Amino acid sequence: MDTVGDGLDAALRKAFTRPIPKSAGAQMRYLVRQLKGTRPVAELLGITQRTVERYVKEQIKRPRPDLAQRMESEVRKRWQPQIRARAKQAAATTGGIVIDTRARFGYTAAPGSTDDARLRHLTVALPPQYAARLFETKEAGGTEQQLRDIAAEALGEVYFRDNGRRAHGLEVEFTDVEHLEFDL
Repeated sequence: MDTVGDGLDAALRKAFTRPIPKSAGAQMRYLVRQLKGTRPVAELLGITQRTVERYVKEQIKRPRPDLAQRMESEVRKRWQPQIRARAKQAAATTGGIVIDTRARFGYTAAPGSTDDARLRHLTVALPPQYAARLFETKEAGGTEQQLRDIAAEALGEVYFRDNGRRAHGLEVEFTDVEHLEFDL
């Protein structure tokens, strides 16, 4: 099951203009520059300061698989912050964001209509205000459920209610996510 937070991160990674450093030494040097010292990097990765220094000097070239994954993850979080900020700004002000999902959608509607949840595959362009809310909530440390609620509200407004032209009062439930991907 994909998460909204991971999907937003993946969409921002598509905006990168250069790949992240490949070698362990290059990744470690990048982290040392970003965190301004070997001690913060050692605390972040859960290794000794001496080990960090050995990676920086290329005395160690191949990290353990779990350390390699943590290093790559930390580099990705910090890679090209200005490009990431520009992509967020563009999505939140002019471009919006495209959501591609396969999930179960149920809804509460007026009596006489079917409100049975169904599995649907939707690809919908969301307006900039929803992109802004998604990014703001993620940056503020919002939970996955809060992000899903915003995505459900956006899909309900744009796809199901057609921006207020039909299905007034329809409340959309977004559950059983099989696939979720965002694009800027």
